[in-house]
Amino acid sequence: MNKPIRRVSVFCLVLILALLLRTNWVQGVEATSYADNPNNRRNVFDQYAYPRGNIFAGGQALTSSDATGGYLYKYKRGWTDGPMYAPVTGFSSQAFGNSGLDYAENGILAGTDDRLFFRNTLDALTGKQKQGGDVVTTIDPKVQKAAYDGLGTKKGAAVAIDPRTGAILALVSTPSYDPASFAGNSTSVDTKNRQNLLNDPNKPLLDRALSETYPPGSTFKLITAATAFETGKYQSPDDQTDTPDHYILPGTSTELRNDNPQEQCGQATLKYALTISCNTVYGKLGADLGKEKLLAQAQKFGFNSTVDTPIRSAKSTFPSDSTPDGTAQDAIGQHNTAATPLQMAMVAAAIANNGKLMQPYLVDEERSATGTTISKHTEHEMGQAISPQTAQKLQQMMVDVVQNGTGKNARINGMEVGGKTGTAQHGQDNSGLPFAWFVSYAKVGDSAPVAVAVVVEDGAAQSNEISGGSLAAPIAKSIMQAATGQ
Repeated sequence: MNKPIRRVSVFCLVLILALLLRTNWVQGVEATSYADNPNNRRNVFDQYAYPRGNIFAGGQALTSSDATGGYLYKYKRGWTDGPMYAPVTGFSSQAFGNSGLDYAENGILAGTDDRLFFRNTLDALTGKQKQGGDVVTTIDPKVQKAAYDGLGTKKGAAVAIDPRTGAILALVSTPSYDPASFAGNSTSVDTKNRQNLLNDPNKPLLDRALSETYPPGSTFKLITAATAFETGKYQSPDDQTDTPDHYILPGTSTELRNDNPQEQCGQATLKYALTISCNTVYGKLGADLGKEKLLAQAQKFGFNSTVDTPIRSAKSTFPSDSTPDGTAQDAIGQHNTAATPLQMAMVAAAIANNGKLMQPYLVDEERSATGTTISKHTEHEMGQAISPQTAQKLQQMMVDVVQNGTGKNARINGMEVGGKTGTAQHGQDNSGLPFAWFVSYAKVGDSAPVAVAVVVEDGAAQSNEISGGSLAAPIAKSIMQAATGQ
């Protein structure tokens, strides 16, 4: 072989070696980054090339995986009662990705979870079509429907929890949307429907139960009362407070007023003040306790932390930097205090469960496509938010709210129901129409199977018509009835 040919041969060999090295580098080292690149459409094609697993509630499939007859997108997500369950399932769109449990549980539903490796390998060897696993939720369809029907055309949210376990029985946000309206692959219809939802001023895509925070109003007085008992400032619900008839916020000339100027709140007991919802009593109590003690107690209930259900909630907040007048307002759920409906359901649940706060959860089981259980939820205690003694005192006070006070619309014959109403001001100089709150629990015998939080934003009503007792309490009642079979 002459010299020029040898040189060309060596050069070609070097090129081949370089190509082999580059190929191995791309396949081995950079494979993950290419696979995870959002511009790699093969990931999306692969996800819809086989049936996706389903999300279940009460033995019913809330979703389906429907054949499209297409080449690239062979399957498309479908829903049963999509608007009612949208805050739970979320959406799964070929064009716009996933949300809700369809996002949080994507590994199981898409069949890509490492725990499905053996099953997937066996299917590949036998030639069986790949298929995603299923997710079984804690949602009780009867309770979910009661919450959804109760809210109806109102703007708001409702959460129901089993205080004993933390299982979420209902998770509703209204107005809602139909996930099927934009489940396709960016056709003009899908794009237009999604854009209409994004532009809707009522924000139907917003999960108000988990992702929106509101001033909790007087429902926060439960935490202020808990702080008073836990710190030893007061011993009994019937203890008389040191409250003037007219209370001026510390360091200001501003008077903190009660909703009804005729209310006899001066020197009222803790129980009576909660029953008729005296702002002056609990505002002064909060200022006397101080922001540090209130903050510590609020955090024991879960404030200032996110909650993974596994869908992550927004963080409910209690401020650490308020002035004394701000703390007085924070203590009645105004100023800079903000809470999700999930958070306030957790407060009611902990009180109903004798102070023990259980981790809220939405997923009871994960299963393979063949029905084999991959994981089963284990109940987890987040902590002892309050002592059993304090919890029982608060239960006594909440029962009085329902029997004799602002929560009468939540009464259920033959059952112990405890509750607390709230009317939360918001907007510039509190010019917005108030939010109506109601938090509650119901007991069957000595056990409390359900705790509820409902918030209603009713922009169509006059301010004097908005109250937790008239708007939110009847919804909570129907939810508790569904949960207890009444």
